[in-house]
Amino acid sequence: MGNYIGEHYLRRLVVFYIPLFMFLTVLLFPFYWMAITSVKTDAELYSAKSVPFLLFSFTGEHWRVLMQDTLFLRWAWNTLLIATVSTALSLIAGTLAGYSLSRLRFPGSSTFGISIFVTYLVPPTLLFIPLADVVSDLGLYDSPWALILTYPTFLVPFSTWLLMGYFATIPKELEECARIDGATRLQAMFKVVLPLGLPGLLSAGIFSFTLSWNEFLYALVFISSPEQKTIPVGVVSELIKGDVFFWGSLMAGALFGSVPVAIVYSFFVEHYVSGITGAVKG
Repeated sequence: MGNYIGEHYLRRLVVFYIPLFMFLTVLLFPFYWMAITSVKTDAELYSAKSVPFLLFSFTGEHWRVLMQDTLFLRWAWNTLLIATVSTALSLIAGTLAGYSLSRLRFPGSSTFGISIFVTYLVPPTLLFIPLADVVSDLGLYDSPWALILTYPTFLVPFSTWLLMGYFATIPKELEECARIDGATRLQAMFKVVLPLGLPGLLSAGIFSFTLSWNEFLYALVFISSPEQKTIPVGVVSELIKGDVFFWGSLMAGALFGSVPVAIVYSFFVEHYVSGITGAVKG
């Protein structure tokens, strides 16, 4: 009996715990690297004799430069505002489109659904040139609205495709029962389908928020003034001067910029996995 228990734990150690530890080490190492780089002194940071993975001298100067000598807090507010509003717009459009394509049957509905997802596969580098003309004609250049209105061009297609798959897993009989009891289609949608589709909505929301928060190309093209920049563009443009890289402050900005997305994932990870799984099954 004792040998069996020992073999059982040894097998779990080899098959589960060791691979999990290695996976977490690889996954969390970039955060560790950013953290120690952001608090190393310049003497240690640029010394050829220093050990890259270890910290021997501590300083808060890089964080002070980031917070006081740059507009980082303003960039963080801009990024949060743009990501939140564009995510909300994308969720509204994606929910309505995903529901109609998964529940309503009309000529060309399947083709239309596939076409929406295909648009997501178009590289943003091919879209920012025509979008730049649209933004300029609307007078939105160098404004947060330039990003709020262009981000849904790549957020809505994926959100629609994901929600189509998730709504398809919800039994239609539940909605039909609500219709029999006198509910309109909109009432059945808001009171029956959307509450059951909450994991899918959270998955689409997290995905959209993450892409909006980390987006670089559109923010670089459509925003020019330092006050309107987002974190990805502001950190790169203001902390890289020619061939001089302020690595300590760069890593501090990268670490701070990663925290909100990590917090969002930590709170909703179970719903996120459930939504992705339901969408794939659908």
